[in-house]
Amino acid sequence: MRFAVSLLMFICVASVIGTVLMQNQLPSTYFDKFGPFWYEVFDKFAIWQVYNSWWFLLIMGFLVVSTTICVIRNTPRFIKDARSFREHVRGSSLRAFPHRTEASVPERPSEALNRLRPWLRKNGYAWRERQDGESIMLAAKKGGANRLGYIFAHVAIVIICIGGLLDSELPVRLQVWMFDKKPVTENMLISQVPESGRLSLSNPSFRGNMMVPEGATASNALIAVDNGLIVQPLPFNLQLKDFIVEYYSTGMPSSFRSVVQITDHETGETFERNIEVNEPLRYRGVTVYQSSFDDGGSSVQLTGYPLRGASARPFKVSGVVGSRSPIAVSEGGRETPLDIEFTALRVINVEDLGTGEPPQPKAVIDHVASVAGSAAASSNQNLRNVGPSVQYRIIGADGQSFEYTNYMLPIELDGSRVILAGIRESEAVPFRYVRIPVDENDSIEEFMNLRAALQEPGLVTMAAQRFAQANANERIGADMLTKAAIGALDAFQRQGFNGILASVPESEHDKVLSFAVPMIQLSLIELRDVVRARDGRTPLSREGQEWMDNQRWVQMALLALANLPDYPAPVFLTLDSFEHKEASVFQVTRSPGKNTVYLGSLFLVLGVFAMFYVRDRRIWVWAKAEENGGTELIAAMTSQRRNLDFTQEFERFKEAFKRLTT
Repeated sequence: MRFAVSLLMFICVASVIGTVLMQNQLPSTYFDKFGPFWYEVFDKFAIWQVYNSWWFLLIMGFLVVSTTICVIRNTPRFIKDARSFREHVRGSSLRAFPHRTEASVPERPSEALNRLRPWLRKNGYAWRERQDGESIMLAAKKGGANRLGYIFAHVAIVIICIGGLLDSELPVRLQVWMFDKKPVTENMLISQVPESGRLSLSNPSFRGNMMVPEGATASNALIAVDNGLIVQPLPFNLQLKDFIVEYYSTGMPSSFRSVVQITDHETGETFERNIEVNEPLRYRGVTVYQSSFDDGGSSVQLTGYPLRGASARPFKVSGVVGSRSPIAVSEGGRETPLDIEFTALRVINVEDLGTGEPPQPKAVIDHVASVAGSAAASSNQNLRNVGPSVQYRIIGADGQSFEYTNYMLPIELDGSRVILAGIRESEAVPFRYVRIPVDENDSIEEFMNLRAALQEPGLVTMAAQRFAQANANERIGADMLTKAAIGALDAFQRQGFNGILASVPESEHDKVLSFAVPMIQLSLIELRDVVRARDGRTPLSREGQEWMDNQRWVQMALLALANLPDYPAPVFLTLDSFEHKEASVFQVTRSPGKNTVYLGSLFLVLGVFAMFYVRDRRIWVWAKAEENGGTELIAAMTSQRRNLDFTQEFERFKEAFKRLTT
């Protein structure tokens, strides 16, 4: 029993970990939270899936075995003790009891006991008598069910643990270990999965996931096992007819539900049902929960802008979220093939713009707490819906890729309207952003034309000359200023500010930048006018608000151009339009252990009630015949728990005994 209690302590600690630490998240989430060292340590113990970890299941198994052995060994003794009256106690031993009383009556033993029997019957005692010559031992008891409480409580632990094991991954893993089932690790269609990667329709217990796009039908759940998946067939088809999301005024989702059509495989019966958070569908022993929602294959249309060379001619790119689109980009006079893998489309992005921090794309709501928390978030006045965004990867011929996220609409940050372009190497790091200013049409086309113009020597020379003419003086002539501006613009477009400082001692960096940055900024203003004139647009005014807006725009363009040399993609994509298609993510379970746990809980309630509220009491009365024809009565009372209630009941018995024997 001490061993079982120790195991219970370990299970309690594990349950605290499983409650406090969010389970079944992406590995990168835990890597970011704990760091590489502790991630490796905790990963050995699988605390990310603590309830299905090998050590937790092992402890549960040991607890079941240990407690079962305890129950088997002690139940016969408990039952025997509960049924026994212990009438063979010696009369002389009653004087050793701490709670006893004595009296003498003139009647014979049988007649003397008649005085006490009505009181025992009235107070719920059953009794048995043992004749010893003329003397009689009366043994009475009540509350024998108290012993059953111990049995029920221990049996409840066994039943609840068995129910927990039934609803864990153990049944599936046993099939993997013993029946040659193998998780699928390659990319393939469900119809292509071999029999070794499929479980039986009669599988007694499972917990899987199923993503169904709008209008699509699914009849299989996917169960994650180690680094692969196993297909679990369902006894029905589930078609997602409609997915409905309701939002707060800030754009945070307040609720979502799925309208599904169920078709039974055996009977062909068809019916519709709504599945919402906390309102699952239960059918044929399978429970379908609304888990989250995702993109169901939305189509997107984008415009691509080259970031290499002197061309600024945009081109169109189309794709579907979850698939790849091939493109070819000109680099160094040759076509470079690339693949664009579209990973996500987020129609609504609610960001807290009051923090001053750049936004980070959020994962689609994946648990109920996110919906519950959105109500509190709706009162935050800094929350804004900044519009749709597209997330994608650009994959080169060498297989290397970065992840990008671009917002469709301009966002006003620090007084300027910009398009945010994010980049990161992996999910383990946050996005870094380039802010690209938009023109009066909320387009980045003018910025891209300015970038391309920096690659054309003729336009750069013309802009440098116009800058020199406006800023030359007696000390610095126009020719010298023109050459300086051309050199600065050339170094800047190749390597950003690092190109300007490449050959300058570190002690001179601040001095050089204080001269070069204003020169480059003024030259870019001239270059912008040159490009506008080339494109048949009117030059910008050099006075008033328009001139201030022009300077602010060029400042933002200068910062964006300084970051472009570190932008790893040769192309920049902007989202033009999309056709959104939702998908509902369901958690599908068969949980026979649930009813087992309910039964165990009932046993536990009965056991606790019996142990704490059913009071066992035992009374012995030794009626010893005396030579003068009378009887000497010795009575004693005992209980497993000699608490205040027992003391008070003994006092009541003692008073009744004295009253009935006088």
